[in-house]
Amino acid sequence: MRSLGTNLSSTTSFTLMGFPELGSLEHWLAALLLLLYAVSILGNTLILFIIKEEQSLHQPMYYFLCLLSVTDLGVSFSTLPTVLASMCFHAPETAFDACLAQMFFIHFFSWTESGILLAMSFDRYVAICNPLRYSSVFTDARVAYIGISIIICSFCMVFPSPFLLKRLPFCRANVLIHPFCLHPDMIRLPCGDTTINSIYGLFVVISAFGVDSVLILLSYVLILHSVLAIASQEERLKTLNTCVSHICAVLIFYVPMVSVSMVH
Repeated sequence: MRSLGTNLSSTTSFTLMGFPELGSLEHWLAALLLLLYAVSILGNTLILFIIKEEQSLHQPMYYFLCLLSVTDLGVSFSTLPTVLASMCFHAPETAFDACLAQMFFIHFFSWTESGILLAMSFDRYVAICNPLRYSSVFTDARVAYIGISIIICSFCMVFPSPFLLKRLPFCRANVLIHPFCLHPDMIRLPCGDTTINSIYGLFVVISAFGVDSVLILLSYVLILHSVLAIASQEERLKTLNTCVSHICAVLIFYVPMVSVSMVH
């Protein structure tokens, strides 16, 4: 018991591995990641600035795009500190509570991003399938209500995770395989019973990513059905072009996220 207590009391930090197997190539990967971070941060900031300054873009579709940019910035700034520390400054240690906080914000912004992508797909569905009702359905007040609801739901889903982890005894080598803290990675380390954590994590993945992705797929099936009813091929292509960027964003977000989560 004394040995176990010593192990538990000494669990004050995690070691973030990054990509040690790459050896000398890790510096090039770090440079590439920093470039991608810079492009993401500058690109999303530019989107926010353009939409703010251009009055013609003050429409529901672009309001959702603003929210998407904010969540993307949130994910970038949540992961950047430990990525910089572990890969650029070779300081892989991070405090236990700091790791829990980072995990919370990464998953919170990710869950929020999923909800916003769902809202954007519904926006495209109404705009294409019921264009006459679009302005009455997506008022500024309703867009704000949708955005706040997504944020609150995401917060409520992620909030228990750090506390469910903090109650567990960590008595193994606290080494994480990513350069940032993720729940699927951290749940491997406790030496206690993690059944509740695993069930809750799976529930959140299915209820958030699973349901959102199914509803997005359903909305695009209905959109495609409506587009195919258009006689002119030129009009079909023009209508579908309004959805291409959103479809790409959905695929880039969901395919790796759901795959990694379900594997864990």
